[in-house]
Amino acid sequence: MVLDPESSPQAAYGAHLRSVREVRGWSQEELATRTAYSSQHISAVETARKPPTLPLSVELDAVFGLRGTEDSFERRWQQTRPGPLLEGFPEYVANEGEAVEIRLYEIGIIPGLLQTPGYARCLADSNVRRGTITPERADRRVRFLAQRQAALVRDRPPMMLIVLDESCIRRRVGGPEVMAEQLDRLLDVAEQANTVVQIAPYDMGEHRSLDLPLNLLTLPDMSVLAYAESQIRGYMERNTDSVLTLLKIYHLLQAEALPHAASVAMIREARKAYP
Repeated sequence: MVLDPESSPQAAYGAHLRSVREVRGWSQEELATRTAYSSQHISAVETARKPPTLPLSVELDAVFGLRGTEDSFERRWQQTRPGPLLEGFPEYVANEGEAVEIRLYEIGIIPGLLQTPGYARCLADSNVRRGTITPERADRRVRFLAQRQAALVRDRPPMMLIVLDESCIRRRVGGPEVMAEQLDRLLDVAEQANTVVQIAPYDMGEHRSLDLPLNLLTLPDMSVLAYAESQIRGYMERNTDSVLTLLKIYHLLQAEALPHAASVAMIREARKAYP
């Protein structure tokens, strides 16, 4: 089958996969032996009969040694999406679904994994009003968040260690109903056996060791990955020394933040502001 790479982003991805594979001198069967995918699946992606996925892209980047390069399959996968994600975030999400422990620190908003649909929709719609995304991309963003949350519902859910700046529970997003539902959701999460929630109160002052949000993942092999974002891009950190430094800073943040019980009490107090 002759594939026109200009016909669609999926076709461009498939043509890129075929080109990289053939440069290595590998058949589809040989590539299949190096991945978790069948030769039939690889053939279907190369001919655009099946859409590429993020897990496939991450695995291909590992096999071909293209992770983080301009020719990476993760970058090509982003181009097939109607709403491109920040650089580095797709790789983070692929690992998030496999993590045995997730550490989060957030400022200003409730982390995505804990957001209710109503809260997430308000944030997405505000971006539409500002003209930074289209309504279609807003819809996709909300659906994508639901998929991330669903991936954590499994027989052995990951341990969740969550530190929230006090602004997360004080900043009103949407109306009173949206905030009431969101704070109720946060209280429900705090009651789960695999979750510890801590609030970093305003009066921590200079003792707050992190000034930007941070995500840390512990994978089944006990390696740790770090992910952080600026306003325009995300960055995935795998370097052991850098990750260990961030992990130490996170531990210092946990030590200064309110204990779980006191944090839950503060969330309950904030919830009283909404009927």
